Amino acid sequence: MSDLDPKIPPAGEEIHLPGPTILPLMLTVGITMVLLGVTTTIVLVIAGLIISAWCIVRWIADTRRDIAELPLEHHH
Repeated sequence: MSDLDPKIPPAGEEIHLPGPTILPLMLTVGITMVLLGVTTTIVLVIAGLIISAWCIVRWIADTRRDIAELPLEHHH
């Protein structure tokens, strides 16, 4: 086994994966709206900023909640 091989957790140790979410797609839509609004109308800029800010805040809150649910002792 070389140093380049990925570390495999011991048998029985659970691998944590985040749950499915639509937030990345919504953030993309918000950013796209902002960019389109720069060339068209301020209404798209404002709507895109609101959507983007909401997605970022929600995504951070979800991530913090997921991290808080992890076990304190995590052996590597």
